Amino acid sequence: MYEEITAEGGESEKPSGCGPMLPIESNEAKPLRQQIFEYVRAAGRAARTDVTRALGISAGSATTLTADLITANLLREVEGAPRETGRGRPPVALEVVPKGHHVIGIKLSDETHSAVLTDFAGNMLGDASLQTQPTPKPLDALLEEIDALMDLVLKSTDKSLADISAVGIGMSGIVDFETGMVPWSPLLVDRDVDMANAFVSRFGLPLLLDNDANVLTLAELWFGAGRSMADFAVVTIEHGVGMGMVLGNQLFRGSRGMGLELGHIKVQLDGALCRCGQRGCLEAYLADYALAREAATALHRNPRNLQSPAAMLEALFAQAKSGNEAALTIFRRAGRYLSVGLSNIIQLFDPELIILSGARMKYDYLYADEVLAEMQKLTLNDGRAPCRVEIHAWGDLAWARGATALALTAVTDAALGESRA
Repeated sequence: MYEEITAEGGESEKPSGCGPMLPIESNEAKPLRQQIFEYVRAAGRAARTDVTRALGISAGSATTLTADLITANLLREVEGAPRETGRGRPPVALEVVPKGHHVIGIKLSDETHSAVLTDFAGNMLGDASLQTQPTPKPLDALLEEIDALMDLVLKSTDKSLADISAVGIGMSGIVDFETGMVPWSPLLVDRDVDMANAFVSRFGLPLLLDNDANVLTLAELWFGAGRSMADFAVVTIEHGVGMGMVLGNQLFRGSRGMGLELGHIKVQLDGALCRCGQRGCLEAYLADYALAREAATALHRNPRNLQSPAAMLEALFAQAKSGNEAALTIFRRAGRYLSVGLSNIIQLFDPELIILSGARMKYDYLYADEVLAEMQKLTLNDGRAPCRVEIHAWGDLAWARGATALALTAVTDAALGESRA
């Protein structure tokens, strides 16, 4: 019923290039030069005939516009496929000039921040990580950590801050993508934080800020399984529960950019306390802190001890595997709540695929056959084929890589279309 995919670096096997492979209806609003550039970047390499065929334009337009992009040092000609005979001019293809721009993508989390640096073609040039204390911080303290992390990733590539065109950041909580405001995040002490302006004031670089589940969804759309898929959902289970959604080959955020907060849908009125301050959220039954809360009882530990939720869960999982009924009950209960959340996604959006991801997906009880069977039972299928579910056990770098897609989009818009940065 499901397929499991594991990758340390956060990237599955894929065609060359990066970015969505399918055409986007809203591309009509983009300048044709930008559509050509993005098509070539997605393909990795493309002949002019490929461009004319894919975009439905004349050969003359393709020749004129690609020449313009070459003059602007955004595309370059390279030798294409080998000739079938020994005669004639070698086939010529187009590819993105990688050194045209560089961007940094960052994932901020409770215990480890991660960063990657990529070129304009989406090639990852370096990465870095930084351990942090799992407690909410003032904005200034979080910016200090971002500063240290960016310094590490810049040193890994012999680049300086002056070489960077934009930065993308994914973080947990409620994030307004359009304004860069953070109404609430478990990483910050304060609410309604203007993080984007504070970042620009400190670093002098454009910041593209989004929810971390959205940046992982962008990682799938730009670099992973979703490149050739029009509609799919990503559900993440880590310190919290997140969701990202691609509809019509584009990331869907809602009218105010703060939709799809799956972790904060209510599954129990006046239920368990969530870290957002409300009760009965799905996250309060699935996230690591929620499971650790019950693990303390099952393992006869003091819930106020200094053991981290991750260590507590490792012990709980080991007990479940050894047959401890109390530990098994906790995972089974969490799995049932997950099936409720997944069935609601199917009923609302009818996606082609749901990808389950995040550190907690190593606990196989959360995607056991009975969990997925319960998901289908709660869904009105009417005899149709069930929604596919895949398990993608990515490392932290995949999230940061998805954040580079935010920055690459903004830099591309600035260079070839309307600037968002």
